[in-house]
Amino acid sequence: MKAGFLGIGHYTPEKVLTNKDMEKIVDTSDEWIRTRTGIEERRIASDGMDTSDLAVRASQEALKDAGLDIQDIDMILVATVTPDTPFPSVATVLQEKLGARKVAAMDLSAACAGFMYGVITAKQFIESNAYQNVLVVGVEKLSKITDWSDRNTCVLFGDGAGAAVIGPVSDDKGILSFELGSDGSGGKHLYQKPEEKLQMNGREVFKFAVRQMPESSVNVVKKIGLSEQDVDYLVPHQANIRIMEAARQRLGIPEEKMSTAVKRYGNTSSASIPIALSEDVKAGKIKDNDLVVLVGFGGGLTWGAVALRWGK
Repeated sequence: MKAGFLGIGHYTPEKVLTNKDMEKIVDTSDEWIRTRTGIEERRIASDGMDTSDLAVRASQEALKDAGLDIQDIDMILVATVTPDTPFPSVATVLQEKLGARKVAAMDLSAACAGFMYGVITAKQFIESNAYQNVLVVGVEKLSKITDWSDRNTCVLFGDGAGAAVIGPVSDDKGILSFELGSDGSGGKHLYQKPEEKLQMNGREVFKFAVRQMPESSVNVVKKIGLSEQDVDYLVPHQANIRIMEAARQRLGIPEEKMSTAVKRYGNTSSASIPIALSEDVKAGKIKDNDLVVLVGFGGGLTWGAVALRWGK
């Protein structure tokens, strides 16, 4: 049995925080943010909307796209570093809010690479015939752990959710290869201590990302005996346009074949890849039978990538 994407969906809050708005909060400028990150605006959830609420909206859209009912879901995996509470998990809260059966549900913590970890974990359960349909959600309310006085980090992050239903697909479609990894020695460069705000050494994270994202992208393509020229579309973690460009140029694909949702949403951590993927599928940029590479990196330091043939 081959695992692939049966449905995809996303949700972002209504409130838009532009670079011009950021100029009023910290000592920065629209030009500085755009030229260094590619970000023009980001979405911020209201105080009354928590991580699980964002996850519900994205999950409902993914289920609708898959043509499935919540009762068809056998497992729920949620990738997040901003849960509603330390426990219970967002996944169990989501199970109750969606009205799912009393299925297995758990959170995964791999920061911005979390959605990749979730998708690859779902693949194992499906291809081992343990489960049929797994709901995988990447969701963050980063605004609640962002230091809004730190101009080096607060301009980067936004809130949002992306979800996918992973299930059995045709033999020639679905997830063809993957790569996961971690390097705990770099954990000190991106972290959050209890009761404190997110901390990041941007220079070190940048150096790691511009090396790892292109490398992982090429690796998953080579694992299936293809070359970079065979890639039809790239959906990298939407962190920084310069990091994303490094991966695109290494694969040698044209600009229009890479997602650039970072402009509108900033870095939404584990939600960034599914949000970008959902937008581009709905916009017709990703078509049936396209070879798509998804690649992410995050705190830990962690990374993950998949090569997949789009379609059911």
